[in-house]
Amino acid sequence: MMPTDITLMIFAAGFGTRMGDLTHDTPKPMLPLRGKPMIDHTIDLAKIAGIETIYANTHYRHEAIAPHLESRGVTVLHEAPDILDTGGGLKAALGHIGSPTLTINPDCDWSGPNPLIHLIESWQADMQALLLVVPPERAINRTAEGDFSLCGTRLTRSGDMVYTGAQLIRTERLTAIPDRVFSLNAYWDHLAETGDLHATIYPGRWTDIGTKAALSRANEASGV
Repeated sequence: MMPTDITLMIFAAGFGTRMGDLTHDTPKPMLPLRGKPMIDHTIDLAKIAGIETIYANTHYRHEAIAPHLESRGVTVLHEAPDILDTGGGLKAALGHIGSPTLTINPDCDWSGPNPLIHLIESWQADMQALLLVVPPERAINRTAEGDFSLCGTRLTRSGDMVYTGAQLIRTERLTAIPDRVFSLNAYWDHLAETGDLHATIYPGRWTDIGTKAALSRANEASGV
């Protein structure tokens, strides 16, 4: 049974370099998507899913995003002086987030069911990590090769399945990674060694909004 008080961590600390000049003064999650900050779409998904406790890590242009997040009821975890990457950011939040916890990248768009609800409903009690993936034909703006292969619900490295940036993950074993700054890839590799890395396929379309061109296309398509 999934706990009703599950937490969400939004990764909002990055520099947004793929956005070019758009992020010179503005953190990427605050760039407008369909008329409101990109991160607001993610917060809305969480609210619809009934998630009441939301955290977001910040680093780049912290002062330009923190007040907005706080106004939406999000607890800000400021990474300073260093940015910690996804794994390090999650590890630094261990005193706040629950386990399992949801994590999500805000620079994406979803066409289909609520991805957070899909993860919660797909979770099984014996899992350590459940990643949300899509086949390449439903991954919009993704040109690189896939990230994983899926056999049943278990994941292995390399293959055609694309990671969407959303997952439900237990955090107890994060302390097995000694580094302070590290990618979640290192933690996934650790979990995969014991067969504890799982995935579920998102039934809709996932769009990468990580570049200036992708953001422009998304806004043009919506008439904004």
